[in-house]
Amino acid sequence: MLETFRPLLDAARGLDLSDPVAAREELNRRLDPASEAGLAVSAGLKALLEAGSIADRGELPVKWGRVAKASPETDDHSIDAVHMTGAGPSHTHPAGEVNWCIPLEGEPQFESTKNGWCVMPPGSTHVPEVTGGAMLIVYLIPTGAIEFHA
Repeated sequence: MLETFRPLLDAARGLDLSDPVAAREELNRRLDPASEAGLAVSAGLKALLEAGSIADRGELPVKWGRVAKASPETDDHSIDAVHMTGAGPSHTHPAGEVNWCIPLEGEPQFESTKNGWCVMPPGSTHVPEVTGGAMLIVYLIPTGAIEFHA
């Protein structure tokens, strides 16, 4: 299954997340969500979701699942897949976060992203929320560093 996520990991490799706008521009250059390769990645991820292979824990508005822990095989990123229709738990990204967002139904948005890449810089804190529909989000978390708040 990890091969489905490989294009996302390859795109995020070595990326400086301190400037989220520049990072997103670079990610779009490396893997454009509207390109044939980007559409293939999204189709593969949707198929895994429909098969129940990812985001298989919890209940909507947030169903989640850990795909892989941070390791050399994942370029030291943990990989989480989340199916969202609302708000999730507040957390901080000590090393930042790279997200691949796939609309599933309606006109969903996550952090103003409708489709494709969303970058959270190191030290950022937020309550993740999808509005306007349903979305599958792949979270690539450098070193797996995330701090959930009570």
